[in-house]
Amino acid sequence: MTSLKLFNTLSRQKEIFKPLKNGKVGFYSCGPTVYWNAHIGNLRSYINADVLRRVLKYNGYQVKQVMNITDIEDKIIKKANQEHKKISEITRYYEKLFFEDIKKLNIEKAEFYPRATRHIKEMISLIQKLLKKRIAYQGQDKSIYFNISKFKNYGRLSSLKKRELKTGVRIEADEYNKNEAQDFVLWKHAKENEPSWPTSFGDGRPGWHIECSTMAIKYLGESFDIHSGGIDLIFPHHENEIAQSEAATGKKFVKYWIHNEHILVDNQKMAKSLGNFYTIEDVENKKINPLAYRYLVLNSHYRSKLNFTWESLWAAQNALDNLYEKIIQINTDSNEKEAKDSKLVNDYKKKFLETINDDLNTPKTLAILWKMVKDDKIPKQTKKQLISDFDKIFGLNLNKVKAPKIPQKIQEMANERWKLRANQQFIQADALRKKIEALGYIIEDTSEGYKISKIKSQK
Repeated sequence: MTSLKLFNTLSRQKEIFKPLKNGKVGFYSCGPTVYWNAHIGNLRSYINADVLRRVLKYNGYQVKQVMNITDIEDKIIKKANQEHKKISEITRYYEKLFFEDIKKLNIEKAEFYPRATRHIKEMISLIQKLLKKRIAYQGQDKSIYFNISKFKNYGRLSSLKKRELKTGVRIEADEYNKNEAQDFVLWKHAKENEPSWPTSFGDGRPGWHIECSTMAIKYLGESFDIHSGGIDLIFPHHENEIAQSEAATGKKFVKYWIHNEHILVDNQKMAKSLGNFYTIEDVENKKINPLAYRYLVLNSHYRSKLNFTWESLWAAQNALDNLYEKIIQINTDSNEKEAKDSKLVNDYKKKFLETINDDLNTPKTLAILWKMVKDDKIPKQTKKQLISDFDKIFGLNLNKVKAPKIPQKIQEMANERWKLRANQQFIQADALRKKIEALGYIIEDTSEGYKISKIKSQK
């Protein structure tokens, strides 16, 4: 069997995947901060995590995936205060939208979606361990900070040599200058108009970084296999996760770190702060299938930047529609008995597995799918089986494709047009054809009759 190889950010090279426990994989994916709609740049990370999950399962592994829900954080508190709402009103509303979005993208559900606010006790316990080891300290502002100078491996994930190390300089904000490493906050001292919890080291609330470490350790243990997220989270978030976790437990936190590149708009990173973002709602408002966005993402390697344009998304929609049409034709004709070329089928399956196991190479595996669909040497029934098998990775609902139902009115008009043509009343038949097209359907005449199909949406 072809070994699964993944690019590990920690080693900066592809490695053969070997889980800590035989046949089982512990997998943590950074999830949403629920204060706004997830934009399609965020959703690329969730699609990537989904592909990785599917590939692990395709290789026979039992996967235990955890994706956190950050429901207490600076931006959430700011939004709640601005809108004069309870924090829970903000977070539950956007959490609901998040789950609706990932359902539309056919992203498989993780085993656990822990909320940060339900794990405060465990966060306090982890901070107490760091205080006891004197790796954490209380600042003059009474907040608790992690002393990065006392963690000798700080910076190995993000190549700290490229950054400035400012030991003893504290930062309380959850996000900060990406070029400077500073002592980061573990527990923020209580402030007016902010939620707080009582502790032995003072009332307050958790910093963003401690949330993920705590929930990962609770559900996956002190050491686990894979942690995924967007490339922008490498520093400071994931760097800080490693530091606080390993300092507390004395064990290696994560074996493989998997990061996807940005979605760009006009060659700038898509971000809420820049106001250049789009959501799944924006996609649907243009009458585009959300799975067309998934197809677009799959058609680019996860470690490559993807410059988003509406033209590229329309092209993905058309490609997906064409694929669906090919599959409908295969399904229509697949009842006929045909000879089976087992070698050819095995060659396709082998090549598919080799390609997807080479660091999740979805663009090349999509090309293999297209080649197989068009290959006249493969029996239709066998094609159906291969399409279903390959879609375990793609998640494009290829095994659910059905020919669109033609409305009775359109069908009656098409039948009438065919009779007119048979009577050589071509002018009247052509006029009826134009009426059918105006209603959104196109007729293709063949030697055996005619075919009706819905006209594809145009941008």
